[in-house]
Amino acid sequence: MRRLEPAAITGVMSREVANFRTYWRSTTFSSVLEPVIYLCAFGLGLGSTIVDQVDGMDYVEFVGTGMVATAVIFSSALPAMFGSFVKERFQRTYDAILAAPVDVEELVTAEILWISIRAGVYGCFPLIVSMLFGLDPAWGMLLVPFFAFITAFGFAGFGVATAATVAKIDQFSYVTTLVVTPLFLVAGAAVVDVGALNSHAVVVCRELGIPAVISVEGGTQRLRDGMVITVDGDQGTVTVDSVPAPLGI
Repeated sequence: MRRLEPAAITGVMSREVANFRTYWRSTTFSSVLEPVIYLCAFGLGLGSTIVDQVDGMDYVEFVGTGMVATAVIFSSALPAMFGSFVKERFQRTYDAILAAPVDVEELVTAEILWISIRAGVYGCFPLIVSMLFGLDPAWGMLLVPFFAFITAFGFAGFGVATAATVAKIDQFSYVTTLVVTPLFLVAGAAVVDVGALNSHAVVVCRELGIPAVISVEGGTQRLRDGMVITVDGDQGTVTVDSVPAPLGI
């Protein structure tokens, strides 16, 4: 017998779709309005008066692609954490679902898949809005829903795992404010093996004003503790300035 039954996963997702029909208007409204507000503030305001380009990139492209990544992360990790916790602890929705021929693995899989699909769709909204503000369409943008789904799948899994771990809903504050952000606050730069201009690491580095170099194949394996390096975000280079002496010398 297979571990995951497609019929059970489909049943759980069908329940989520039926529930989503009751509030899709508010979700769509906020998903469209938020990028409009950001682009009006940063694009028409800051972009038209102070900043025209960033490292040769049009400012609307700089802001728009960052908003796609942010939208995917927030629309996957937060619903997975708070939504799963509420349905499990307060509404007891999962107890009712598990009373049917559905096991925990199938329930979790269906929840993550649904959140990922929804985040992948709504993550494209900032891109569409950015086009109305002057972002030039490109064929590569057709891959955005796919990468948005993959990204959302990872963050949704993290969110569900977190919801199953914490004892109180207030403890999510530790996750949202103390896990990721402090790592960047003490960092002078970021070197990432893989990624793109709209990847999460780049978005955070933009917000904190620190340089980042991405798609450095094998970079984190080559760099060792104690090395002094120079990261040039403009040129996309990582230079090793000094290497620590071997122990015993």
